[in-house]
Amino acid sequence: MLLLIVGTLEGQIGAASQIAIQRGAKVQQADTPEGALDILRRSGADLVMIDVAQDVESFMASMESERMHVPVVACGVSNDTQAAVRAVRAGAKEYIPLPPDPELIAAVLEAVTEEQHALIFKDPAMAATVKMADQVAASEASILITGGSGTGKEVLARYLHHKSKRKDRRFVAVNCAAIPETLLESELFGHEKGAFTGAVARRIGKFEEADGGTLLLDEISEMDVRLQAKLLRVIQEREVDRIGSSKPVSVNVRIIATSNRNMDQAVKDGQFREDLYFRLNVVNLRLPSLAERPGDIEALAKHFAEKYAESNDVPYRPLSDAAMVMLKAHAWPGNVRELENTLHRAVLLSSGDSIETDAILLTNPDGTPTLPGGAAGGSDGDGAAHLVGRTVADVERELIIDTLEHCLGNRTHAATILGISIRTLRNKLKQYGDDGFNVPQPGDANRPGA
Repeated sequence: MLLLIVGTLEGQIGAASQIAIQRGAKVQQADTPEGALDILRRSGADLVMIDVAQDVESFMASMESERMHVPVVACGVSNDTQAAVRAVRAGAKEYIPLPPDPELIAAVLEAVTEEQHALIFKDPAMAATVKMADQVAASEASILITGGSGTGKEVLARYLHHKSKRKDRRFVAVNCAAIPETLLESELFGHEKGAFTGAVARRIGKFEEADGGTLLLDEISEMDVRLQAKLLRVIQEREVDRIGSSKPVSVNVRIIATSNRNMDQAVKDGQFREDLYFRLNVVNLRLPSLAERPGDIEALAKHFAEKYAESNDVPYRPLSDAAMVMLKAHAWPGNVRELENTLHRAVLLSSGDSIETDAILLTNPDGTPTLPGGAAGGSDGDGAAHLVGRTVADVERELIIDTLEHCLGNRTHAATILGISIRTLRNKLKQYGDDGFNVPQPGDANRPGA
């Protein structure tokens, strides 16, 4: 992992960088946000750690204007609560008090960059996929990972990188579905200063960032056909042309692509180039849905229960037999991602010696939420009595604000638990604030029971 430190190394933030190095990170440093932006344009980074003594708000705004999608963590003296709040409001994912705690630094590095190499599985269907992944990981072949949303395609891509000969080089991921078509070309191939409006300086693309390592093209089937032609040329020629430049740059990357669509059908429909498909699909790894691998539900549930008990600093509680039966009976349309969000909520809602059915909130096939204990939303049972007569918007607002209170105002954690994007959460919280409701702020511990 490549970590960029922003701020002077003479104080405690220097100690934080040393801890990161000891934990396996490669570190670059800039004294000022301007210097940090220059480094990001030239080499990119997996994570930015910035001293709150710097102008965090201006730095985050500059990153956004130049479309630099790198997670940022703020650091500061432990009693500087206002600086922490300002940094999180500006978009920092976490706040780390200084002097730094080694375990906290390690936890943040793992959580923010999602460096998860281990695959949790027991089901034979998943074991067959992993066996094939192990056979091809050390090769230089391009790999196409297919499977439904939430099945763990990026996790498998990182596993392949970790098992490859390139494991000591960078793993760079770009979500082709999340970046507008007009910006994706620059994101992939880079641009020169002045190449278009907003190109304030030269910036390398994801191909150059991943040089020598692995590039994940997530949800590649969402890429525009015209850009697919340029991507094919880059793969064939092993060189990129930055926008606005006439001088190609050689690159050496291993391509892993993912898609949740039927790629053969996409080719037939003219939505995906056949020649590019053949280039990427040297090896196809299909991830089965969670419904196709029921033997993994128990193992994954236990893993997520342990993970979120630790990350939320609460006691680990095992799942009761009844709760496990409830999980195994569910259809899991959202696959592993839905299971993970369900267990995250359950960990926060549980208070006894084990996780019981009343902490398991699931989604019914028709999209309506279940109530504690498995009752369907809108039923006439006792568990739904408090919902009768209330609007969906009213119940949603209460759920979002209660979840935010559980997370002490941390927007990133709350969005993860709720299973929505951070942008959606912020838009809803702005609406609630405009409507006069009390919205918990980052670092707010003045919630009931806190």
